[in-house]
Amino acid sequence: MNAAYALALPLLIAGCVSTGSGETELPPLPEQVVAVAAPWQNLATARLIPEDNCYWYEHDGPVETTLLPLRTPEGRPICGAS
Repeated sequence: MNAAYALALPLLIAGCVSTGSGETELPPLPEQVVAVAAPWQNLATARLIPEDNCYWYEHDGPVETTLLPLRTPEGRPICGAS
């Protein structure tokens, strides 16, 4: 093995290892948002996305975790005032 590869290998492997949960604490949702959100959504992961001014939550699917729009029971997305 080339000496350069031997020196670089630990750095490459270290890049693949998680050193913590990577999760940051999200700010609490406004009470008005909690009151209108459909109950089957994970409100603990919900956050406001500034790009569209709407609330999104993490849905844990069988393969991956996906951000989905937070919706009312009627299916309307929950967004801030424009």
